[in-house]
Amino acid sequence: MAHPDLTSPLLPTSAPRPQHSAITIDDTPQTPKNTKTHPQNHNHHHGPHNNTQTAAASHPSPYEFLGGRPFSAPTPSTVDPFKNDTEKIDGVYELLKIVICLPIAAVRLLIFGVALGIGYLATKLALEGWKDKQNPMPAWRCRLMWVTRVCARCILFSFGYHWIRRKGKPAPRDIAPIVVSNHVSYIEPIFYFYELFPTMVASESHDSLPFVGTIIRAMQVIYVNRFSPSSRKHAVNEIKRKAACDRFPRVLLFPEGTTTNGKFLISFQLGAFIPGFAIQPVVVRYPHMHFDQSWGNISLGRLMFRMFTQFHNFMEVEYLPVVFPLENQKEIPTRFAKRTRQVLARALNVAQTSHSFGDIMLLTKASELQQVESLFHINSLEAVNFLDKFLSMKPDSSGHVTIDGFLSALKLRFSNLTDEVFHLIDVDNNGYITFKQFLFASAHVMKQPLFRQACEQAFREYDVGGNDHVSEEQFGESIRPAVPEMTKDEIHELFGLFDADGDGRSSREEFLTCLRKNPLLIVLFSPQLGQAHTSGNGETTSDDING
Repeated sequence: MAHPDLTSPLLPTSAPRPQHSAITIDDTPQTPKNTKTHPQNHNHHHGPHNNTQTAAASHPSPYEFLGGRPFSAPTPSTVDPFKNDTEKIDGVYELLKIVICLPIAAVRLLIFGVALGIGYLATKLALEGWKDKQNPMPAWRCRLMWVTRVCARCILFSFGYHWIRRKGKPAPRDIAPIVVSNHVSYIEPIFYFYELFPTMVASESHDSLPFVGTIIRAMQVIYVNRFSPSSRKHAVNEIKRKAACDRFPRVLLFPEGTTTNGKFLISFQLGAFIPGFAIQPVVVRYPHMHFDQSWGNISLGRLMFRMFTQFHNFMEVEYLPVVFPLENQKEIPTRFAKRTRQVLARALNVAQTSHSFGDIMLLTKASELQQVESLFHINSLEAVNFLDKFLSMKPDSSGHVTIDGFLSALKLRFSNLTDEVFHLIDVDNNGYITFKQFLFASAHVMKQPLFRQACEQAFREYDVGGNDHVSEEQFGESIRPAVPEMTKDEIHELFGLFDADGDGRSSREEFLTCLRKNPLLIVLFSPQLGQAHTSGNGETTSDDING
């Protein structure tokens, strides 16, 4: 293979290229087999689990007064799609190689800095005076951006990607206006910038990055705030608008929403699939023996240092056949995403997992949603409400919520009772909960045999005048036995959840709706409801809870 220089194409243009092809995959859903799960003590896990398992809480549940079986939450999978296998430098060979490559790394760092500086200046010049950024970039500005694109190839060279093996070719834009790719490292966006100059979807935080923020603005990036429903909706509309207009470049998305180690394909977000355009999947591989190039649980600085101190880093890019939405049926985005995900997984020869990014977009976790629906018979609207509540808890970039975020979203303060509730969901005592655990816990409580009766009874207990509403003072009296530590101001803030229209009182409809959306809050009324929930033989009955 010839060694191309920095400005030559990654594959020789004279090489014969195969005709573009397209595929349509139809996956017939299979009926899942009936399975039986057994509660396990969460302090004793031995070995991996092939499917979702449950763990029983080691202490009594504060929701026992509702009747039904004890709560069990899913334990985390032993599969870690974010683990970098060579985070530590092991072996004499790697140490010697780093020492030998240190002078080379200094030269590479210089090339990186010069290329980034020139690219930044060229981009500033291309953007100078451009006001109408809602429309496609003018042709002369795009030609000027070729300077930055060549600089991007130089940056790849400085990281040790002297040549990059490609297979297949990009589909014409009029056939597949959207491109999706697996996401392993920060290298892929640099490559696609050089190769395709697409419009990307990126987090709002990227706009403030030094140098890089200016360059990605030239790509007319579609920004999205992962935790804002309105921002996600706007991003989908922008994807549809730009994909529908031939004057815009292709739209590139990484549907996994984060980087993985390349050994698994995690859940897809739906932004690329909602518009309903044909999609070209692309897979990126990083063959290696001694150095894992994935940007998983490793710092950016450490990963860059390791790249600079390699003789050569291998990278393969394969353009796959276009996946079209099915024309003979009205295909929902989840099914379209599932078919595309299968294409990528087969090309990569990797397993698919239900892991997802921090916001854990609900509809991308179709398998988990189906599991919750089958176990607790909740509908999609109820599940979406739980997702919104979880996102209000401000999960971190790994999708974890601590007790502070949990209590803040539910307008509660720390107490023995709220600590019990949190640790009931946190089955492994990790100090955080995931969306899946929160969803299971909320659905479990809401579907307990006596949940609805308990909600009705809680309202009737404090509707003293029979006026079909509960005042804030009455509400405070009702929850004080459960959380005596709450102050008047904290009770006022919590009462706001039950007083949707803000008129200073909670009607029956407002009261019951709040508990349906926040079923975990029913525990606040447990002292009163629990006094009457047990019959003489210790069993719970609906007659008892209804007085």
